[in-house]
This record gives sequence, structure tokens and C-alpha cells, in this order.
Amino acid sequence: MSEVFHPRESVYNLITEEKVQTQKPPRYISKFRPMVALEKKLAKDAMRTMGPAKVEVPVPDNYLKKHSKEPKLPEKSQSLKVAHSTCTVKKPAVPTKTERPPMGIHTKRNFIKTTTAVPMKPQPTSVDSNKGHKQCLDNSGLVPKYIKKKDYGEVPEYLQQRNGEKQRAQEEYDKFLKEQKEQGAVKQLSDFERQAVLEGLKKNWDELHHDYQGLSLVINTLSKKARKERLEAAMKQLENDINVFERYKTIYIPNN
Repeated sequence: MSEVFHPRESVYNLITEEKVQTQKPPRYISKFRPMVALEKKLAKDAMRTMGPAKVEVPVPDNYLKKHSKEPKLPEKSQSLKVAHSTCTVKKPAVPTKTERPPMGIHTKRNFIKTTTAVPMKPQPTSVDSNKGHKQCLDNSGLVPKYIKKKDYGEVPEYLQQRNGEKQRAQEEYDKFLKEQKEQGAVKQLSDFERQAVLEGLKKNWDELHHDYQGLSLVINTLSKKARKERLEAAMKQLENDINVFERYKTIYIPNN
């Protein structure tokens, strides 16, 4: 048997429901609609044919003629034509070579000055590149213009002043040595003594150099680093002393 579905029974189903009809608002219509429709109709009616509706029909006599579009020059006025045609004055003839010029007439141009003027010489230049770069010869340094100076070959003043100060210092030093000799405070080393001192300095340098060569290649401690710096300073001092004894032949030492 087929089952029959019965809706759920309720007291509220006995009450009839009123159907509420919703009313839509009237559709919006612009007040300019008739004007727009009229304008559109007029614009369409005006261009229904090919091209504008009313065109000026050309006249048969107004056809395109030959040379009608070429530019034309303005016509000359009648006054210019008359001025050119009425000129009857002739210029004087060119004087011959036998005629003498009139005396006492001054002109704007001085012919004597122009005929006797010296022609301008070209400025000397020097070309210093294969592309044609040139410059004035005086500024190039190739012209020995400095030998034409008045003080050429003279010693400058600052060198004279320096030489004078050096000479005065040497004179004062010689005077001081002379006074020390007279007082017996210093004595001069003989060549034998100077040579003996020089050999002793070199021997000491050889010993220090031998110790320096015996240092280890890897210096990773403070004591090794200090010993290396001490040997280098002693060797530098001995080298300066050796240079002094080899350079100067006359050496003075205090007389103790």
C-alpha cells in the first residue's frame, strides 16, 4: 500500500491569510526625452543623402584654367617705371692714364697710407700633434726668450741669502773649533785612529749582523720580537756612524 502524506495538523491552518499586493513605483521618465528624440530625428534627416543636403552647383564658365594656380608676382608700380625711364644724367667717363688728378681735393680714404703700409706678418705657431693641434710659438717653450732677460745668468737672491747664511754658520763653527783647540778641550783624530775606529765599527756591525742572521724565521713571542728590534736599532746606529767616518776626513773628539 502506498503511504499517504498528511500535513501536520494545526489550529493556525484554519485562519485564512490575506494576500498583500506590493505596488511598484512608477518608472522614471526624463522630462528632456521628447527634446532628445526631436534633436536625434533632425540630425538623421539632415544627412540622409551623400554629402551635405544643399551644395552650391558649379557654374560651367568657372572651370579650372591653365596656370591659374601658379603664384603671381605683384605688378610694378607706375612711379618706378617712370623713375627708371626718366634718368638722363650720365656718369663722368673714367680718366685716362695721361690725365693728371686734380690737386687740393681731400677724400675719405688715405691712398698714400694704404699703399705704404707694411703687410701683416703671419703669427709663428708650432704644431705638436699629428692631428694639427697648434699653439703660439712664444708659449710653447721652444723660443729661448728667457736669455734676453736682464738678470739672465745671475744667481737668484734667495740662493745668495742661503749661501751667505751657510758661510756664516761655517765661519762660526770654525771659530768655535779654534777656540776649543786653544783651550785644549778637543783634539783631532789622525788618519790611523780614524781608520782604526772605522774598522772597529764595521767589526761590531758584522757581529750584530751574524746574530741577526741567526734569528728564527718564525717570531711568535715577545722576547724574540724585542731582540730583533734591538738588533735592528743597533745595526742602524752603526751604519750611521760608519757613514760619518767615511764621509768626513777631519773628526774632532772631546779631550777628557
